[in-house]
Formats: sequence, C-alpha cells, structure tokens
Amino acid sequence: MSSRVRTEPLRGDPPLSIPGDPYSVIVLLRGYSEPQGAGGAQRADGSVTLVLPTAWEPRRARGEDPAGLDTQAALEQAGSGPVLVDTGGPWARDALLTALAAHGVDPDAVTLVVGTHGHSDHVGSLALFPRAALLVSHDFCLPGGLYLPHGLSEACPLRLGPGLEVWATPGHAGLGDVSVAVAGTSLGTVVAAGDVFEREDDGDTWRQLSEDPPAQERSRRRVLAAADVVVPGHGGPFRVFREPGAGAVR
Repeated sequence: MSSRVRTEPLRGDPPLSIPGDPYSVIVLLRGYSEPQGAGGAQRADGSVTLVLPTAWEPRRARGEDPAGLDTQAALEQAGSGPVLVDTGGPWARDALLTALAAHGVDPDAVTLVVGTHGHSDHVGSLALFPRAALLVSHDFCLPGGLYLPHGLSEACPLRLGPGLEVWATPGHAGLGDVSVAVAGTSLGTVVAAGDVFEREDDGDTWRQLSEDPPAQERSRRRVLAAADVVVPGHGGPFRVFREPGAGAVR
C-alpha cells in the first residue's frame, strides 16, 4: 500500500448497506479464502455486491425490451434495476437467494449481473438469473444470448447510469477483469473490485494468483486513487483515505 494512502476495515457484518442517491450499495456476501491443510488447497468464495437504484420498487414492471436498443441504451436499460456484482460459487446459492430476498429482490428482478472475471467462485450461479443481461469480463450479453459490441477499455469505461460505471481493471485473470464503480453514496465512491484486491492488506500475496502482475498493479493504483470504499474479492470491504493532493497513487 502506498505511504500516501491508508485503509481501514468498514465495520459491520453482511449484508452491509451503504445508502446513496441514485444508487445504494449492499455487500450481500463477504468473500473468503482459507488455507486447507499443508498442500496448498484453499476453501474460497467471492464477495457478492448488490447495486440498488434508489427509485427502484420491488416487482415493478420492466421497461422497454433491451433487445431493440443500441449498446449504450441497452447498458443503461440493464443498469436501471438491481445490478448484481458477482454471484459467488454454486455452493453459495441458498445464501445468495436468502440475501437477495431480504432486500426484496427476486432473481427475475435482477436486470444485470456483472461478473468481474470468469472464475467459478465469482460467477458460479449465473443460471439463477436467466432474465438478466450479463456482463462477464468483457462480454456483454442480453437475455436470450444476444451479444453486443462495446468499447470498454482502461481509458473508456462503460456507463450504466449517473455515477455507475464498469471499469476495465486487468491483471488477476488476464486482460478481462472488470470492476464496478458507484459514485454518490454516503461514503463516497464504492468500487466492487473483484480480485484486483484479494482483501485489505493483501501485501504482495495477490501476485501469486495474478496472470498479469504489472497490469494488476496498474489497476490497483487506479482503484486506490478513486475509491473511498473497496469491496475486495475475498475479504471484507475497506475504506480508503488519501493524503491531500494524493490523486495519483504511486
């Protein structure tokens, strides 16, 4: 961690709600990674985050079918309802459904699932959301299997709504990792970063699992320069504090 940046845990147990306008962020399930025995095995699952529009009402009828829209309009339509960032593994199915129900969200009401990368502990329950658009890594797919082109890159995020963006944050799983940034919450900008960060204070241990460490280092710096709260892939969310003038993290 840069000497110009410090972090501290965001206290509270999931589901942990961060209210905002026009979107609130709810950390539904906290990811974990626990060594099992001496042979290098790990028991793990990814964090799951819900982005909920303030104006959304449970069981409200959907709007226009996004299949008839261009890519930008389809992205905004997908971001107009509950957005799920990662799903955890299939073994967490019941916990995920229970957490969603506690916030009045039925799986069929989810309009977009963003998979930060394609590992099974992050996108293992996509089948629960057949009516949702999917953005898994850099593949954007509408319900029914219609894939739309887009220009996502590190220099060009995808806009889902006011203050709601998908960023290209490569490194952990190669070039395809993405993060979801939500501005305007009560704690500032929240970034659900997948495995760009394994956990708070992950030191250099993230490098062992990184397919492209230089790219991931760049992504980590970008997130720390912009986020006030980070939801990592395998630990609790943490707050980020920058020294005055520390807009670029080194």
